[in-house]
Amino acid sequence: MAASVGDAPFVGLTSLALTDFRNYAALSIRLRSRFVVLTGDNGAGKTNLMEAVSLLTPGRGLRRASYGETARSGGSGGFSVRAEAEGALGQTRLATFVKPGEDGEGAARAVRIDETVARSADELLDHLRVLWLTPAMDGLFTGPANDRRRFLDRMVLSIDPAHGRRAADYERAMRQRNRLLGEPRADPVWLAGIEEQMAELGVAIALARAELVGLLRAMIGEAPDDAPFPKADLTLDGGYPFPFEGMAASDLETEAARRLAEARGLDARAGRTLEGPHRADLAVFHRAKAMPAALSSTGEQKALLIGLVLAHARLTRAVSGIAPILLLDEIAAHLDPGRRASLFDIVEGLGVQSFMTGTDASLFAALGPRAQHLTVSNGTVAA
Repeated sequence: MAASVGDAPFVGLTSLALTDFRNYAALSIRLRSRFVVLTGDNGAGKTNLMEAVSLLTPGRGLRRASYGETARSGGSGGFSVRAEAEGALGQTRLATFVKPGEDGEGAARAVRIDETVARSADELLDHLRVLWLTPAMDGLFTGPANDRRRFLDRMVLSIDPAHGRRAADYERAMRQRNRLLGEPRADPVWLAGIEEQMAELGVAIALARAELVGLLRAMIGEAPDDAPFPKADLTLDGGYPFPFEGMAASDLETEAARRLAEARGLDARAGRTLEGPHRADLAVFHRAKAMPAALSSTGEQKALLIGLVLAHARLTRAVSGIAPILLLDEIAAHLDPGRRASLFDIVEGLGVQSFMTGTDASLFAALGPRAQHLTVSNGTVAA
């Protein structure tokens, strides 16, 4: 488990323990492989295990569920996820939990690293980067822009740990501005201060997203043309109606703040802020066909998405120096045997630890002895 691949040390979990998490009253498993394959019937709890791992990173995890939904029905009302990891900073113990009775909207998820309370979940990024692909993401290219922004921000966060805090602070400032604009006599000095903060944060968010898209486009370009998953082209609408090229960040912030001030009346009538990074969108194209991903077939969209996630995993390792943990939920059923085998080989070459789920263990036959196979059934896990 401690071997390195390329210039990035291997990062992975060596144990996982759950208490009152989803359908698991209590669970403790040892993990001993780069490939962890979870098989079982639908509803057995395979994705719940994936979700638990996804909570070892900032945010609400791969389901974005409330803490009340995540805590086991009939349990204590709280939950905990504990793991031992060979992380970027060496062996460490990670824990994230919500105490019983703290599952309301204002509940805070606590994090401990080596039994020390972390100041925020962002500290988890010093040890692990967790990426995922789930069936819920299959409609990413045809769904609402908000889903693509969230997908984009997760990608940015894996190489820029400060991005999540910037985005949260921007949203908070924007809500304050929207509330002030709804008042009969909003203090213009207060508004100007909030708009300056929004401009600074908004430009930083837009620049970080643009950098990620440029890096990812270059990473995709390095893949061979006959790769098993088609290459994607990416373009970004940053949410601002003025060009960023050739302007210093300070000038961009000044322009963004000026436009916010000019738009107060329009935004007040609309009841929301009409421009900024919260209006951004990511467009994805099938490169070989020069076709929007949204117009591609369902199978092509899935293959494009897999290729995009794999390229992002490679980029995360290259930029952060941390080989990410990759969660691939119900991935194998959508691929023919040849493409499944190719996927497994690509993931092995990335040097990551990957968790994969499926209802049929035979779908993972190409992994052979490389994988640790676990059978999931009604809140229990067996080798």
